[in-house]
Amino acid sequence: MGWIPSGGWGEYLLAFATFFVTHSLPIRPPLRPWAVARLGRAGFGLVYSALSLAVMIWLIGSAGRAPFVPLWDWAPWQNHVVLAIMLPVCLMLALAIARPNPFSFGGARNERFDPRQPGVIRYTRHPLLLALALWSAAHILPNGDLAHVILFGVFAGFAFLGGRLVDRRRRREMGQLWHDLRVAMAESPAMSSVTGDTLLRLFVGALLYATLLWLHPLIIGVDPLI
Repeated sequence: MGWIPSGGWGEYLLAFATFFVTHSLPIRPPLRPWAVARLGRAGFGLVYSALSLAVMIWLIGSAGRAPFVPLWDWAPWQNHVVLAIMLPVCLMLALAIARPNPFSFGGARNERFDPRQPGVIRYTRHPLLLALALWSAAHILPNGDLAHVILFGVFAGFAFLGGRLVDRRRRREMGQLWHDLRVAMAESPAMSSVTGDTLLRLFVGALLYATLLWLHPLIIGVDPLI
C-alpha cells in the first residue's frame, strides 16, 4: 500500500475522503439493492459495519499522525467528562444493535418491530447516531489539537445531520406508517420496555464499557484512567 501517504495532512485528508465515500455510496441505489441481493440483508449489514469500523480506525489513527497544531491545553477533568459520557454511549449501543428499528438506516428484522415495546427507540429514533454524536462531542475536550477537533467535530455534525436526513427519507418511504408507529410508541407504557432482553443488553453494555477502558491504551495508546 505504498501509494497511501504515511502521516501528515495527506493521509488525513485521504482517510477523511475514504470515510465519506464508504459511508455514503454503499447505502445508495443501485449499490445497496445490488449488494443486498448478493449478500442478504444480514450479510450486507455485517460487511458495511466492518468496512465502516476499519475506515474509522484508520481515520482516527491518521489524525494522531497529522501535524500537531494545539488549540487548548489538556486538563485531568476532561478525561472524567469522557468517562462519564461513554457509559451511556455503550449502554445505548447495546440496547440498539441487532434489534428492529424501522425509523433508522439499520435495524434487524424491522417487520417484527413492536411499538408497544420499542425499547431505546422510544426515546430516540436513531440511537446509533446519537451514540456517535455523544462519543464525538465528548472526545473533543481532551483532544485539543486541530486534527482531532476537526475529526470529532465532523463526526458529531455527521451524526446530527444524518438523523435528519434519515428521518426525511424514512418518512417519505414509510408514509402514514411512520406517523402511526410514532403515535403508538408515545402511547405505550414506559416500563413495558424493561424486559429480560433489556437487562441482558444493559449488562453487555457495561461489559463493553469495561472492555473499551482496557483496550484503549493498547489500541489508541492513551490510558483514559490516567
